[in-house]
Amino acid sequence: MNSFEGIQELVAVAETQGFSAAARVLGVSTSHVSRRISALEERLGTALVARTTRTVRLTDAGHVFYERCLDLLNDLDEANRLVSGQQAELRGTLRVSSAGEFAEQHLTPALIDFAGMHPKLSVEMDFNARFVNIVEEGIDFAVRYGKLTGAHSLLTARKLIDRNMLAAASPQYLAENGEPKHPNDLRHHHCLITNSDQWRFDDNGARVEVRVGGRWRANSGRCIVAACRAGLGIAYMPQSSYGDALKDGSLVPVLAPYCTARNTTWLVYSNQKHLPLRARLAIQFLLDRFKDWDEG
Repeated sequence: MNSFEGIQELVAVAETQGFSAAARVLGVSTSHVSRRISALEERLGTALVARTTRTVRLTDAGHVFYERCLDLLNDLDEANRLVSGQQAELRGTLRVSSAGEFAEQHLTPALIDFAGMHPKLSVEMDFNARFVNIVEEGIDFAVRYGKLTGAHSLLTARKLIDRNMLAAASPQYLAENGEPKHPNDLRHHHCLITNSDQWRFDDNGARVEVRVGGRWRANSGRCIVAACRAGLGIAYMPQSSYGDALKDGSLVPVLAPYCTARNTTWLVYSNQKHLPLRARLAIQFLLDRFKDWDEG
């Protein structure tokens, strides 16, 4: 028996949410669709579709199987189109986990353009700073910053860009508290903390680490910039996270000679052999889009 029998029918039922509608799309009878899916469920030993008199929906197992079938069909479609010289047509849902100002200001517009190139592709973006289990939560890829931890050891990481770190404060804050001349001076200043209170600088090739403190902490770049503009302390973030605050003079750089460190942005995904076509093409699209990134 052909192990692919029933897959096309299942995908059609999932996308049309009905046996009759699926049959019309496929140009077959409703009973044919029903028989094929029943046979598929029997071979797999699990229910894929929950049927009622009014609705048809996928079970949890059916949803997982449907997503993997889409990947297979997309790959087959890609192979056919490559042979015929056509562009691959993506379907299904691209799920991306990310957080931070870079993701909202720069990554989102890029993925909007990618979605526009593939009208049948859906995109779900989860803006959450928490660590996600990419495999268990069905994430195609995640955007991560800085040094990757041991939790990423079973994943593949591709460097997207390097971003220059920059310390800045408002003229009001500096007038009231003085300007730090060396990173160690930050121990006596109010600092605005994002993800870490351990700030790293470079002093003529020597690494300097300073544990800072302050009364304002947030995992939002915009929130940190607003607090910095209000004179609550000194911020230390990638230069691009400050938006227009440096250009309009509401914030000014400090400790510039010591701010040579870079914050790396990574695209992280499962190192499984079969990466969905939607993820592979989206990752390559982002790598191409940001290859000439200018932090200024």
